[in-house]
This record gives sequence, structure tokens and C-alpha cells, in this order.
Amino acid sequence: MRIFSVIGARPQFIKAAPLSAALRPYHDEFLVHTGQHYDNAMSDVFFRQLGIPAPDVNLGVGSGSHAAQTAGMMIPLERLIQEQKPDWVLVYGDTNSTLAGALAAAKLHFPVAHVEAGLRSYNRTMPEEINRVLTDHLSTLLFCPTQTAVDHLAKEGVTAGVTITGDIMVDAALRNVEAARHESTILQQLGIQPGQTYLAATIHRPANTDSREALSEIMAGLNAAPMPVVFPAHPRTRKMIDVYGLVPVDHVQVVNPLGYIDMLALVDGAAALLTDSGGLQKEAYLLETPCITIRQETEWIETVHSGWNRLCDAERDSILQAVETACGTHPPEHPDFYGNGRAAERIVTALEAAYQLSG
Repeated sequence: MRIFSVIGARPQFIKAAPLSAALRPYHDEFLVHTGQHYDNAMSDVFFRQLGIPAPDVNLGVGSGSHAAQTAGMMIPLERLIQEQKPDWVLVYGDTNSTLAGALAAAKLHFPVAHVEAGLRSYNRTMPEEINRVLTDHLSTLLFCPTQTAVDHLAKEGVTAGVTITGDIMVDAALRNVEAARHESTILQQLGIQPGQTYLAATIHRPANTDSREALSEIMAGLNAAPMPVVFPAHPRTRKMIDVYGLVPVDHVQVVNPLGYIDMLALVDGAAALLTDSGGLQKEAYLLETPCITIRQETEWIETVHSGWNRLCDAERDSILQAVETACGTHPPEHPDFYGNGRAAERIVTALEAAYQLSG
């Protein structure tokens, strides 16, 4: 088979690493990096650490409005898909790169395969929700991480081509957790002493960063936290902290974004994670680190139902109360929602079976 893979952002690099490794011994993969995440800390380091092959093409689209960014990807993707004539166009997750790849392929009548299909937050103000819904309805094959995702699709009338594969981020975490625990030196670099209690934090979504009130309340919560906080800041978040004149206190370290191995190590050792990231909610769950999600909803609802994740308003006192609760006692059970780390194998098998049927 010839696979045309579209990636462009940190979560997609993580998901693509195990799947590319499973595909390439038997099939031909043409890898396109849209350049949605483009600086070293958000892109290159992931390719190096995760062993992802160098992209065949980097579109270098960079930042911009959602419309400009998506259009800037679709035009060259259309040309490349026509040139490569792949058997499958493979897209991941819910970013603008995902939607651009799916739209370009579907309009050219090339079949789309969507990794991490069926997720729903039911918040249409989030661009990610629009991207994932549209991509699911354009896809021929839909690879779902959980039964919940399958159920979401069924409610929308999407049942053909749907497969439960487990979550491919489990594959990535299992491949790298030992390196995170035994090789990463990030905690020493940050001055975290062995056994020291600390919080990890990441904030990047526009609802939290583009609002002065929301980001001010989040920083107030971190500043008042009862233990040290390590805050790897997305470039946009750091910019808005400066724009709003927010000042972290001494126990809050605002640092540059971390590579995958170091971020795993940081979350693994934390008393709790505060985040608005979808992928990090799940990584915290896999590492059995309590999570506080500073959002009104989450697509990873299983983590909330199990007690390992709690939703929290962008408000100082709510954050402090959530920290106190999360760092108190851990839930007694840790259900296996996301599979056993063999999602990549199942995805390749499903692609092969569908290809054989179509041929």
C-alpha cells in the first residue's frame, strides 16, 4: 500500500511515531509535515526523540487564522495527493492539519483514514470539535480509541468502516516511559529535588490565553498554589503572559516547551497536572497522575468518570480547591480504558484488510 500521512502538530507527532514504525517495514509511506507547529521545541525535538522519519515534504504553513492556515495547507496538499496517488490518506486527531488533509483527499476522491476518530466534547466553539466532526464524516476508515468514541459515531449515523483499535498514544507512552523515568534529567535541570512535591501545568487554548481575565485567574491560581509549579509555556501563552503584564511568583517556573520524553517525566513525577490539553489529560491518566482540566468539558470523559481527572473553571479559588482535592487521595481503581499498546498493529491490519477488499 501507499500511505499519504499528514501531520503538523505536537500530538500528531506522538501518534505518528508508533504507526509509522508499524507501517514502513511493509508499506510505502509518504509523510507530509504541514508546519502547523514549526519551532524546535514544538516540532523538531519530537522527530528526533521519537524516531519519526524525516518528512518527505514540509509545507511550512506556520501560524495564521484558522481559515488562512487551513487554506494554506489544502492547496499544496491537493497537488501532492494528485502526484502521489496514495491508497490511503491518513490523518490524526483534530487539528487544522487534520481537516485540511481530509478535505483535500475527499474532494479528490481518495479514501481518508482517521486515527483517533469519534471523540466529542460537544462544544462547537472549540475549533478542534469542528475539525474532528467534519473529518469523521469525510472518512472511509475510522479508528476509535474507545467504545465511547464508537458510540458517538453511531449516534451520528456513522457505523461503516469503524474499528476500535485502542489509543495509539498508549503505544507511544509504553515505548518511552522507561526513558522518561530513567534517562530524562529534566527534573534535576529544573531544580526539583528527589521526592519533592510539585505541580505541572500547561495552558494553550485560546479560551484561556486570549482572555485577560481567564489567564489572569489561572496565573493567580498557580501563584497561590501550595507547592512549586513547573509551567512549560506554549509560545502564544508566554506572549500573552507578557502582554497582560502577569508576573509569576518565585515558586512558579515558566519554562520553554519540553520534548516528549521530558514532558512524560515531568507529568510522571508531579503531584497533579493542570492543563487544557487533550493529549496531556490522557498521558496523565496513563501515568496515574491526577489531572485538573481547566475547561468546561473534555473529550476524554472516561478520565473524569473514573475520578482521575476533574474539570475546573479558569478561576483562582476553583483551581486551588481542585488542587487540594486532586492531591488528597487517589481513586482506588485505574481502569484500562485505552488499550494495551497495540493500536498501531490493529490500524495497519485494518488498512490492509480494507485495501484488499477494495482491490
